[in-house]
Parts: sequence; C-alpha cells; structure tokens
Amino acid sequence: MFPLDAFLVLSGWLEFVEFDWLTRLVRSATGWGGLAIIFAYSFLIAFALPGVSEVVLLAPLELGLPEWARLAIIIVTSGVGKAFGSVFAFHIGQEAKQSGPLVRWLRRSRFDVIEWSERRTVEIARRWGYAGLAVALSVPFFPDTLSIYAFAVLEEDYLKFAAATFAGSVGRLVVTLALSAGFLALV
Repeated sequence: MFPLDAFLVLSGWLEFVEFDWLTRLVRSATGWGGLAIIFAYSFLIAFALPGVSEVVLLAPLELGLPEWARLAIIIVTSGVGKAFGSVFAFHIGQEAKQSGPLVRWLRRSRFDVIEWSERRTVEIARRWGYAGLAVALSVPFFPDTLSIYAFAVLEEDYLKFAAATFAGSVGRLVVTLALSAGFLALV
C-alpha cells in the first residue's frame, strides 16, 4: 500500500468524497494519459467539486520514471489544473461581486457560506493577500473551493490569483506527502 493511501484511509477522508466515480478514475489513472485525468480533476476541485484534492497523489501513473519524478509530475500537473480552475472560479467570483441575488441566496442558504468564508478566510486575505491564499490552500484536507471563492470576491488580479493557487496547491501536496511520511514513521 502506498504510504499516502494508508494515511488517507486511516484519516477517513476518502469516505466524504461525493464523486466516488471521479476519485476512482483518478486512483486508476495510468500512463501519460492519466495526467489529463489529474489535470481535469484538479481543475474541477478548484471551482466545483467538494472532493479531496490530495487523491491525485494516489494515481499509479507508471511513467517509467523514478518515484520522485512521478510525484513531481503529478504535483505540477495538479497545481496547473487547480490554477486554471481557480481562474475560472475567480471569474465567477468577480461576476458574483456584481450579483446581489447570488450573494443574498448564499447568505440565506442552510450553511451560510458567505459568513463562514468571511470569518475564516477574509481576514487572511486582507492581512496577507495572495500569500495568504497560497498558505490557506496549503492546508491538507481543507476544502479549498471555499477559500478560492472567498479570495476571488476580494482580489482582482487574475495572474497573481492563479500563481497563488498554483503555489498553494503544490504546497498542499508536498505537506501531505511530508505528513504521510511522518505518520508512517510513527507507526
């Protein structure tokens, strides 16, 4: 069993993924074509799916490369996919700034997404800007879609937003690998 696989199973996070078919697709992605699956999954995680982005590390890509190179390619592909997805979310967030009914609907929803994201991420965005976004997205197993939309409403620079999302996505996967290695060292 791959060390990260054991870490994720023990933490129970895979049980909460609503799009099991897509998660299974990522976990079975092989060869160079599997990178397209990883890219698409990461793109969708950035703006629409409530899944676990760390699952991309479990893709058995079989690229004929050393393990460190395979993981590096997965991490970069996922980071680029999430950066592109975040730009899409950023555009939606910019439109939402002008969309009063959407914001009012979100405030009235069962889970007040606006209030929650304001309390948790807006303070980080105001204090740290794009660096805060990158740090917030580096937290493993935290739903990054909320952070992306909260920052998207506050910020205005597409390129900096994409760069911060890329950095946060790469950081998240590196932190996850470090945590899984540390966890296995304790076991």
